[in-house]
Amino acid sequence: MDQLIKLSHSDNSLENKESSITVPSLPSDFRSKMSKDQINSLPIRKWEGKITLINSDATVEESISRLQKEAVLGFDTETKPVFRKGVTHNPCILQLAGENEVTLFQLNRLKDFSPIAELLSDKRILKVGVGLANDIDQLQPVIPFKPGGFVDVGSMARHANIQSRGLRSMAARFFGFRISKRAQCSNWEAKNLKNFQLLYAATDAWVSREIYQIMKRNDLIV
Repeated sequence: MDQLIKLSHSDNSLENKESSITVPSLPSDFRSKMSKDQINSLPIRKWEGKITLINSDATVEESISRLQKEAVLGFDTETKPVFRKGVTHNPCILQLAGENEVTLFQLNRLKDFSPIAELLSDKRILKVGVGLANDIDQLQPVIPFKPGGFVDVGSMARHANIQSRGLRSMAARFFGFRISKRAQCSNWEAKNLKNFQLLYAATDAWVSREIYQIMKRNDLIV
């Protein structure tokens, strides 16, 4: 069955918190690039709301039904890191962030991907993130689908002459906080993921959605 997780920074309590970012407008210098030292000096922020981990086929369809009610979904994937030349891995985590919940699909424990493929092909529901072309290409061997409704906020930043185009640098420049990269090189194929991995995966998808929202409010999405 699904693993329902609600985490805060300080404990594993079941208190759900509001994790939306209230930023009325972009800072005046949002087009300029921040240095690594400037980014590293910022406070870390993580997703603090509801996380649902899907790791059985029996609950995929229900989770997709919930996601289909969203207009915009933050999108990201995680893949087991490679430390040897010539070795590759398929993505094993798919993250989709709605307004109040982030859903993580543990792909290496699923077999029926048709409901997910339907959502990823639906042009009416936007899937937003950074570096989407690479994520989509890597997903194809696992979930064959015709991409629909994808918006790469990094590409939108380039069109808007914004120098920060990565997820971490855009979060720092737009919102004034830093995303931890601690879990990036952890084992995403593990059967039982650690809490810090779940938080990392959820945060990336959540921040992708928030970046899209603030860019749209400021007429930077074309």
